[in-house]
Amino acid sequence: MSQSSQKTTAVRGDPFYISALRKVVSALGVLAGAAVVAMIIVTCVDVVGRRFGHPLTGAYDIVEILGAITIAGGLPYTTACKGHVAIEFFFQRLSRTGKIVVDTIVRTITTSMFAFLAWRFIQYGFELKASGQGTPTAGWPIFWLPWWFSLCCGVMVLVKVYHLTHPGKELMKP
Repeated sequence: MSQSSQKTTAVRGDPFYISALRKVVSALGVLAGAAVVAMIIVTCVDVVGRRFGHPLTGAYDIVEILGAITIAGGLPYTTACKGHVAIEFFFQRLSRTGKIVVDTIVRTITTSMFAFLAWRFIQYGFELKASGQGTPTAGWPIFWLPWWFSLCCGVMVLVKVYHLTHPGKELMKP
């Protein structure tokens, strides 16, 4: 690729990994949103079914699993859009250099924490699979949920690395 075509590619769009990261974060956000809709439907079906003496079997388990999917899947999207509440009172009192230092330290710590969590969730999923543990009422296998959490934590690491390397910029607009 010539230098002129490299410059136009960089000007036209993002590098492949940033574009791919945005797509993954968006997909996780869509799955989280779909899980919320599914929770609403399951709850409504269960409530109406109870009224007629036919509650939805496993509704508690389904809503519990969908809630976990929602929380884990929504976290990377919220972080990518910088939608978390910041401690503005403390942060506003810092100088520009202080803000950069504190922001870098916090992002580095959270990146490390999410990397550790991703690794531990993988291990925990294997432990659950080996033990055969399931949901409380229906007994459905749940070993895959920690793997879902691990995926979402891994994406969080990538989002945090983006924020470290692109200070002041969100990965995507809400």
